[in-house]
Amino acid sequence: MIQLEEAKERLILVGVSEQDGDDTEDSMEELKELVATTGASVAGMVIQKRETMHPGTYVGKGKVEEIRELLIETQATGIVCDDELSPAQLRNLTDLLDVKVMDRTLIILDIFAMRASTNEGKIQVELAQLRYRATRLTGMGRSMSRLGGGIGTRGPGEKKLEVDRRLIGSRISQLKRELEEVRKHREINRGQRTKSKIPVAAIVGYTNAGKSTLLNTLTDADVLEEDMLFATLDPTTRQLELPGKQQILLTDTVGFIRKLPHHLIEAFKSTLEEAKYADYIIHVVDASNPQADKQMHIVYETLRSLGVEDKKILTLFNKQDARTDDEPLHDFLADKTINISAKYGIGLDAVKEALADFLRADKILVERVIPYQDAGILQAVRKMGELLEEEYQPEGIFIKAYVPMELYGKIK
Repeated sequence: MIQLEEAKERLILVGVSEQDGDDTEDSMEELKELVATTGASVAGMVIQKRETMHPGTYVGKGKVEEIRELLIETQATGIVCDDELSPAQLRNLTDLLDVKVMDRTLIILDIFAMRASTNEGKIQVELAQLRYRATRLTGMGRSMSRLGGGIGTRGPGEKKLEVDRRLIGSRISQLKRELEEVRKHREINRGQRTKSKIPVAAIVGYTNAGKSTLLNTLTDADVLEEDMLFATLDPTTRQLELPGKQQILLTDTVGFIRKLPHHLIEAFKSTLEEAKYADYIIHVVDASNPQADKQMHIVYETLRSLGVEDKKILTLFNKQDARTDDEPLHDFLADKTINISAKYGIGLDAVKEALADFLRADKILVERVIPYQDAGILQAVRKMGELLEEEYQPEGIFIKAYVPMELYGKIK
């Protein structure tokens, strides 16, 4: 019996360090993880120190020769550059090296194509792929046709690689219309959540920080959780009961990453904007990662670019069980920080208490006697507020509760 196995691609990673002390090495290690997530292996790594990236070939001509020799020596099938390549850089490197040339953006797009499961996710991925490829068809066509598929060619967008720009433009317009319909549907859902008066907390964080694990442990959401980058792509919303029988909705979002391609930010805007329209932000940090501080900075930069401001932030330093040091972590932009292990449920009661405190801080403490003819308002107090005490007296029902401003006016 003959077993046929798909050949595993072997790739060489190429990066440019433009100044001493930058995060190029960390970025390259992350690129290595991204490549592994696509199912390929890394055959070598090349970093060139230069003031600026070469406008024509990304790295200098001498380094191109070094890469060519490394390709022959390792029998690698292609290279991946750590920055988004211009069409000219892509075309020139393909001509000089005669192998498949990819960049970080294409690798991330490929992972997203693997992960998309809902109709919205698939539309967003295809739109991002087509926008990326529209200006690069001439540079990619030769390598793609020669190697016949592999990384960077999967997903809904692959069938459009060799069609002309006019058809791609038409397909992009169609996808944008479809995405607009999805956006309207998402806005209707947001409107329904607003009408229900249940506050919303968006779970954000660097990819693989443990957001899905947190949502699963708190709400039994049954979201895929794996120790890999971008394990989940489509957002999930679940309801959580807090102390005092308060309710809050938790929404998982797509993970952030260094150099998140603008194609993705644009295509996934409706998904990422869940954070913008949320009442609170839960920022999950992988405390066991040596780059935790840098990852936190990238998350906040991405939130700012999305216009997410003036929200109460609860930062959770996750994966405490995997830490190898006792150095305290700080987040001076957060309103509160808690050390947790979502995997083992450590510290999650404190998370619920902190969220309950956030909700109470936005409510008013009232002590009133409600006449029996107005007893129907108790249902609204239970739903929208936190009922602390309830006592039936001859003149009415005495309540002590935290209530939102709109309900306070009715009770008063």
